[in-house]
Amino acid sequence: MPYITPQIRNVALAGHPGAGKTTLFEALLHAGGALQAAGTIERGTTISDHDPMEKARGHSIDTAIASIDHVPGNGQAIHLNLIDTPGYPEFRGPALSALSAVETALIVVDANTGVEHGTRRLMERARQRGLCRAIVVNKIDHESADCAGMLAQLREQFGPEVLPLNLPADGGSRVIDCFGQSAGQSDLGAVADWHQKIIDQVVEVNETVMEHYLDLGEGGLSGEELHDAFEQCLREGHLVPVCFVSARIGVGIAELLDIAERLFPHPGEANPPPFRKTNGSGTQPVVARPDPDAHVIADVFKIVNDPFVGKLGIFRVYQGTVKKDTQLFVDDGKKPFKVAHLFKLKGKDHVEIDQAVPGDIAAVPKIEDLHFDAVLHDSHDEDQLHLAPVDFPKPMFGLAIEAASKGQEQKLSNALQKLAEEDPAFLVEHLVELNETVIRGLSDLHLRVMLERLKERYGVEVNTRPPRIAYRETIGARAEGHHRHKKQTGGAGQFGEVSLRIEPLPRGSGFEFVDEVKGGAIPGQFMPAVEKGVRQVLSGGAIAGYPLQDVRVIVHDGKHHPVDSKEVAFVAAGKKAFLDAIAKARPQVLEPVVDLEVSVPEAQVGDITGGLASKRARINGTDTARGEIVVRAQVPLSELEGYAAELKSVTAGRGRYSLDFSHYEPVPANVQQKLTEAFKPKADDD
Repeated sequence: MPYITPQIRNVALAGHPGAGKTTLFEALLHAGGALQAAGTIERGTTISDHDPMEKARGHSIDTAIASIDHVPGNGQAIHLNLIDTPGYPEFRGPALSALSAVETALIVVDANTGVEHGTRRLMERARQRGLCRAIVVNKIDHESADCAGMLAQLREQFGPEVLPLNLPADGGSRVIDCFGQSAGQSDLGAVADWHQKIIDQVVEVNETVMEHYLDLGEGGLSGEELHDAFEQCLREGHLVPVCFVSARIGVGIAELLDIAERLFPHPGEANPPPFRKTNGSGTQPVVARPDPDAHVIADVFKIVNDPFVGKLGIFRVYQGTVKKDTQLFVDDGKKPFKVAHLFKLKGKDHVEIDQAVPGDIAAVPKIEDLHFDAVLHDSHDEDQLHLAPVDFPKPMFGLAIEAASKGQEQKLSNALQKLAEEDPAFLVEHLVELNETVIRGLSDLHLRVMLERLKERYGVEVNTRPPRIAYRETIGARAEGHHRHKKQTGGAGQFGEVSLRIEPLPRGSGFEFVDEVKGGAIPGQFMPAVEKGVRQVLSGGAIAGYPLQDVRVIVHDGKHHPVDSKEVAFVAAGKKAFLDAIAKARPQVLEPVVDLEVSVPEAQVGDITGGLASKRARINGTDTARGEIVVRAQVPLSELEGYAAELKSVTAGRGRYSLDFSHYEPVPANVQQKLTEAFKPKADDD
């Protein structure tokens, strides 16, 4: 159907593994008329999990997008764009990127198992992004479902603003509206009690609505007043509505679609997207208006390398209208591309359309310049524009890889590039000094999936080995350094002398180079050469061969010769003066420390914490979730080599873990001694 921006709803389904997101996705598509019959995970017939690996594993690995044209019984028609996201923390990259394209995050929880750690993490991510949040309690018909306990747990975890819009009744075989009506009994008690709580929560956000309510009662509020107050509550996080469903048997699904039409915000109502524009004075916020006649502004939030249509860039339109044959620029590109084809997505299928209005989600194929987070626009007035970046977890699991067969190096490189385009939490590093290619992901499972895709999708087999740990070097004190480089070989000589001092910077600050030379002791044209020599030490390391960071270098004096001073001399002098200072500045080797979360059966908690203690871990606490214990700790990454196999052995395969980068800190003295001794032979050879 033709539709306009106020009819669009963009919703991402997110939640912990096994909560039923994919089943809910199918049920909504079926109820909205997009499917004749809902598919099932067991039969591998879902629109969402269409990849062979997803069918084989029985869970989502990537996001899936589809849309519904829904006509409710007594409301206006809506166009609902749904994004199903993976639940496993290993595949958070695609899930988090989907949150940047929607107004509403629908967090799905299991009525049988309660709130898990991943649920809390997703709720916080959605809040930080300024999204409207709603919770769907699924599987309410299950014999062990505890809907009352589930709602109490949600309110305890996320606050009193968590309130139901409907309630389960007759053992979860139906739901009763408790926002629009106050009569009846539910499995959670009298409907009137919950109706009063949610009305009180909604009206108090707006002074005018509150005054009308106090003066005239609920009957004196117009439908528009109540809708506007509800929308304001969602936008400001003052209300997190809860809907009860059973996606498997269809209970509450039609009601959820009606709630999306009546109460979820359209693109013109939600918090504005955080666009910023860079100019000479810094960056300024830019408001993208959902005006169909304005300049086009769209953001690419997903890349798919489709075997049939090539690279597919999936984007959200924020302003203007994208039509077939539109000329669009990518970021600050000078040459536009022509939109020859424009698609809506239905899982793996593509449906050609003529235009995408503000708020809509669409895709363009075969544009090689497209990349994740690219901004598409049709006027150079929108150059230097970007959306606030998503804070992705830093991938800490690594594998060094090489092609198993000679002659496949280029094929491997191309395949890795395509995989990295599709998953913003999968990185490929080419370490020139080691002639090593390292892939990094969020877990060993994440990397196994990527290796499987390399083989199945691109026909590339690889050999793998553990990579070198990404140690860093720094200094612990101030120090002075000096070196005179003098070389005479009969003809023109080389001369350069540098005096400098170095200071430690706060962790994570990087590097600063300061020129404080007075009186032309080092002529200005040689200062870049001094900095070049210093940067050679930064990249190659001083004591153990690892990059140096968090240091300020201040060059304050030196000497030159009117004939013999050359750039090469000041490069050498700068390098040796820097090394001289480092040797006096309490040099340190830093190691990456990660935040570790291990989920294990309760019986194995003692074994896990004891094992972590032997790895220099700091235990930060434990949580109970879904009959398991989640152990939270900080551990040096170097201590976790082989931990996947160790965990599997201790827990009989029932344990799992995830990592996030935390910070760098100095290694113990004995470890630093081993690393520096291993570097000495190389240093002697230089």
